Amino acid sequence: MSGYGVEERAGPHSPEYRLFFKDGAGRYISPFHDIPMYADAGKNVFNMVVEVPRWTNAKMEISTKEPLNPIKQDVKKGKLRFVANVFPHKGYIWNYGAIPQTWEDPSHKDENTGCCGDNDPIDVCEIGSKVCSRGEVIQVKVLGTLALIDEGETDWKVIAINVEDPEAASYNDIEDVRRMKPGYLEATVDWFRRYKVPDGKPENQFAFNGEFKGKDFALDVIKGTHEHWKALITKRTDGGEINCTNLTVSESPFCCSQDCAKATVDAAPPCKAASPIPPEVDKWFYYQKN
Repeated sequence: MSGYGVEERAGPHSPEYRLFFKDGAGRYISPFHDIPMYADAGKNVFNMVVEVPRWTNAKMEISTKEPLNPIKQDVKKGKLRFVANVFPHKGYIWNYGAIPQTWEDPSHKDENTGCCGDNDPIDVCEIGSKVCSRGEVIQVKVLGTLALIDEGETDWKVIAINVEDPEAASYNDIEDVRRMKPGYLEATVDWFRRYKVPDGKPENQFAFNGEFKGKDFALDVIKGTHEHWKALITKRTDGGEINCTNLTVSESPFCCSQDCAKATVDAAPPCKAASPIPPEVDKWFYYQKN
């Protein structure tokens, strides 16, 4: 896990569940603000925080509005959120997570999509063969991106592969995915288009008619979100409810002590066994594509 560790509080699949992060020395950190964006800037290798392992359904995400930004399960209308299985998909069809030190600014209208950002770190779909663990920090090669318009907000989906994947050397741009994993990109568009339909929402839309943009385009998008994050963490822009507590960004007015961070973790409920996943989470949804 590249020197990073995690500490669970409360039980998975409960509203109180939190997954806090530690650095290699065991100090508490924020996965949003303290893990560097780049694992190797010279080679364009990025860190990725895995929020949702492939084939699972629990909508786990970095909690951007809480101190230390632990991973928690999203709650909608008072209920824990599990992504529906829209046939033929089962849960998430990639390891899903985020690139740290990035932020899709909700006050910034994206010149490519005409929509503002979704107020989160930029999302990553990792397409390697290994099923990762929740909270794992992996290093990825960026291959391209898809521009989802999710309920009117720009929500970039970066396509990447774990550098430790046995086939990683064969992947250098989005066309390599199309060639070596036929059907995967089309399935990715289908997944994002329809995943909210079982909840009674309309199909999602895409910029560029749902076409993927290549590596260079994706790198520019990521760098733009990193600049927005830098403005956020140094208070040059108003982040609203975003919690910017961090331990390593020296120029940030939100930098805090390890004692403060430990107090935040100690205040969370103790770790306990996972709650059972409701049986309806395994249901498959079938409907005619538009």
